[in-house]
Amino acid sequence: MRNPLCEKVVNIKPSGIRKFFDIASEMKDAISLGVGEPDFDTPWHIRDEGIYSLEQGRTFYTSNAGLKDLKIEIARYLKRRIGVEYDYNHEIMVTVGGSEGIDIALRAMIDPGDEVLIPQPSYVSYEPCAILTGAKPVIIELKAENEFRLTAQELRDAITDKTKVLVLPFPNNPTGAIMERHDLEAIAEVIEEHDLYVISDEIYSELSYKGDHVSITQLPGMKERTVLINGFSKAYAMTGWRLGYACAPQIILQQMLKIHQFAIMCAPTTSQYAAVEALKNGDEDVAKMREAYNQRRRFLMDAFKRMGLECFEPYGAFYVFPCIKEFGMTSEEFAMAFLEEEKVAVVPGTAFGDSGEGFLRISYAYSIDNLKVAIGRLEKFITKLRNK
Repeated sequence: MRNPLCEKVVNIKPSGIRKFFDIASEMKDAISLGVGEPDFDTPWHIRDEGIYSLEQGRTFYTSNAGLKDLKIEIARYLKRRIGVEYDYNHEIMVTVGGSEGIDIALRAMIDPGDEVLIPQPSYVSYEPCAILTGAKPVIIELKAENEFRLTAQELRDAITDKTKVLVLPFPNNPTGAIMERHDLEAIAEVIEEHDLYVISDEIYSELSYKGDHVSITQLPGMKERTVLINGFSKAYAMTGWRLGYACAPQIILQQMLKIHQFAIMCAPTTSQYAAVEALKNGDEDVAKMREAYNQRRRFLMDAFKRMGLECFEPYGAFYVFPCIKEFGMTSEEFAMAFLEEEKVAVVPGTAFGDSGEGFLRISYAYSIDNLKVAIGRLEKFITKLRNK
């Protein structure tokens, strides 16, 4: 028989995030710190609005781009939070999570042979999505000594005459790194100089612990070059609602919408009604969850300092990225041994690119009680390694 499979898809590695979670789920008394999912329930008033929409029989398709009311609220939110104005009718569309937005943005912008710059360590989907478009992913290895920020020189060194798009993944998953205004201003100059476009994944924009999040769209000339990706999963604890959005210049958004029409039709209607409520009345919920995450972040940083485990201080998302190079093990070996011996699942840094070797991603989107138990087990584990 003829091979029924696409070679390009077969050659893409599965996500490395779920592996350790799946093993831990079969273990008694295991703790998983591996999945980036808030441990909070979606706030009740948001769930209630979704329930009400069902009770009212609002089970129809929405327009392909999303509910008008939701797009209006997204525009208001962005104006309020980052001071950038978008035309809800021509520059905003609602997607099935931020992940769909990343995928269709790349498909709408890339021709085979174009190069896409991807800073790593970073979220697992950027590189596969680029490959599926026929692009050549060009990896920029971020460095711990730079707090895993993208520098202008690193960007400049990676550019060729085939470069078209830069993925900008900040606040960053897995490192928790952020880009401050001066960082973005430096790379914006390079972007304009080389006539590049940006896909700015800002799904963790509300989880910033060093002042307000800064979006590259706030800088002069950058909104016109940027597809901004955001959503509701992280800030509002709405992972299972599968809802995100993309904001872009009309010329780009029209083509993204075309792909969305044929592949998806529209995002879930119930989720869209709930999201309107989230944007209208959810600021206080976000602030409470952010404070809880920040408390956990500080707890972990204090614990690492106490046990002598090297880790730069992250100021975004809900991840820490400690260095385990001192133990002479690969990230995969360390994570597997830690899981088998102490029943705690973390993610090897290499799940997010080769430059993650020697690091672990630990999520603090879990209760402080679970974190205390897990960190106690980690301290026991590394003490044993040091005494070998």
